[in-house]
Amino acid sequence: MTATAQHKIGTGFGATSTAAEVLAGIDLTGKLALVTGGYSGIGLETTRALVDAGARVIVPARRPDNARGALSELTNVEVDELDLGDLASVAAFADRFLATGRSLDLVINNAGVMACPETRVGPGWEAQFATNHLGHFALVNRLWPAVADGARVVALSSRGHFFSPVRWDDLQFEHDYDKWLAYGQAKTANVLFAVQLDKLAAARNVRAFAVHPGGIWTPLQRHLSQQEKIDRGWIDADGNQLVQFKTPEQGAATTVFAATSPQLAELGGVYLEDCDVAEGVAADADPATTWSGVKAYATDPEQASRLWDLSVELTGVNAFA
Repeated sequence: MTATAQHKIGTGFGATSTAAEVLAGIDLTGKLALVTGGYSGIGLETTRALVDAGARVIVPARRPDNARGALSELTNVEVDELDLGDLASVAAFADRFLATGRSLDLVINNAGVMACPETRVGPGWEAQFATNHLGHFALVNRLWPAVADGARVVALSSRGHFFSPVRWDDLQFEHDYDKWLAYGQAKTANVLFAVQLDKLAAARNVRAFAVHPGGIWTPLQRHLSQQEKIDRGWIDADGNQLVQFKTPEQGAATTVFAATSPQLAELGGVYLEDCDVAEGVAADADPATTWSGVKAYATDPEQASRLWDLSVELTGVNAFA
């Protein structure tokens, strides 16, 4: 199967499967996982499920004290400081981890921001692209010496990738910022990252996947007003939920499926949803009415290679040089 063969494989799981169900019978004892943002929303449920399956989990967090509080009831978890919007922080975290001499079996790029007001980080980068994509790009490349042969890397994307391809002519939204287009571009970049990493890492049998976890009520929506949620049809004027969202436990399922399932042993570089490989959708598929699938621009190998090269230029990091 090529990196762009997007077809369901019939896994036996679905939209309502939970992380615990996906991991049933899988023993992660002795495995070391890293989950960015693994202390809130679906990240917390991902961490919990991996620990319950026997793994030790490292949770890098921008607010380490908050993370320790949220994870206080879990064992076999360690927290360290990491701000994905600050490349110096990414480098410092990676250096600290590499100094321990340990190997990573699972790397899950879970942290992210959605539809935030226009914000600039680093050298003036648009915050959603910088945090969701460039920060994780630099992190994985800096950690690459510690990534074990046969490891898996999971990049959390979203159906939000429908909103925008990579805007090569205005990557940093220097003109006419639109928070949803910026989010869409960042989520497309997450898929393209997995496509190219899977290709580059083939010699070490490291597989990379992008996942859409589904719609879940989490702190990710913190930048949205009540009126915006009403306008998008999620709730009514009284705050009653109109859309059937997944629970956090269901939302974490596709992530842990990508990270651990033996059914994906011969696959990689694909976009998953509802614990299965997603189907491709038409280029003009409307995000307002199309609830599943992946657009071809998000899995295009030429776009993936171009984004990788640009990300190397921006971050100054490339483990595959």
